[in-house]
Amino acid sequence: MAGFRSLARQVRDPRGDLALRRYSLRKCLERFAPYGHRATWDHLCARHGIEPEDRSPDPVRLMRALDELEAARAVWLGYEAGFAERRRREKQDGLRSPGALDDWHRRIRCGHGVARCEDPAVHPSAPLAEVLGRLIAALEAKPGTACPVCAGTEIAWRHDLEREPWSGPVCAGCGIVVPQPVLTPGALAKARKVRPGNLASAA
Repeated sequence: MAGFRSLARQVRDPRGDLALRRYSLRKCLERFAPYGHRATWDHLCARHGIEPEDRSPDPVRLMRALDELEAARAVWLGYEAGFAERRRREKQDGLRSPGALDDWHRRIRCGHGVARCEDPAVHPSAPLAEVLGRLIAALEAKPGTACPVCAGTEIAWRHDLEREPWSGPVCAGCGIVVPQPVLTPGALAKARKVRPGNLASAA
């Protein structure tokens, strides 16, 4: 199975068929898709003027979409390296029990769905690297009361999420499933009191 970098080379190959280059970009999203596969594809298409179903998109637009995805992946890989080093030090110091952040991190496979969006059409509009930078800053800081991506406070608890965790706080502003470790107990309790119907109307 081809890895992300191998697929990225196929996207960049000027001799390659455009349909294959587009397909390779879609396959990259199976290795790294911060919002989830469909939402990340929708985001890249919207930001770079690619028609989602166009099998022969403008190669320049395709390359720009790949550049954005690679920049975000570099940000996430930097965080992953720091996280692994922290856990190594904690284990050396005898701290073996994982905390809430570690439990959240365990469910994030190679950054796939790190800022998952339940609705593929509702996602942050900022560049992916910028969004991940905000999220990582929140993960490394004390818990807050707002969405770390858009600073919105309209957050509702959903019990019908498509992937693990099967329930959690969803931001009405940018659509991400907010990682629970970045929210205070009070903010989580407030989210649990908000009806999902109110969230849908706000989005």
